[in-house]
Amino acid sequence: QVQLVESGGGLVQPGGSLRLSCAASRTIDSRNPMGWYRQAPGKERELVANIRSSGSTNYADSVKGRFTISRDNAKNTVYLQMNSLKPEDTAVYYCKAYRFGNVYWGQGTQVSVSS
Repeated sequence: QVQLVESGGGLVQPGGSLRLSCAASRTIDSRNPMGWYRQAPGKERELVANIRSSGSTNYADSVKGRFTISRDNAKNTVYLQMNSLKPEDTAVYYCKAYRFGNVYWGQGTQVSVSS
């Protein structure tokens, strides 16, 4: 079993920034990406960004240029720096990782963007 502990969510004004962190309790598969997903009320969960152990990244079009994902392999931790936040970024953000081919999700952290 792996526990993914997320932190860093909160309420921020439009144009503001937040940094999310996700720490895994055990070593994560290096062959599979760690990533962030989000789910807004009434919508399906969607990929925000993911990153492989090599450092290669993938972003949703809606966050390109505003969000940056990074990964510390030694700490089994993935980060999501979110800048220029918009109200449409409001959602519960979930971390996803793999270990021995099994998928694990964090409990989610709320991000709310509102004036």
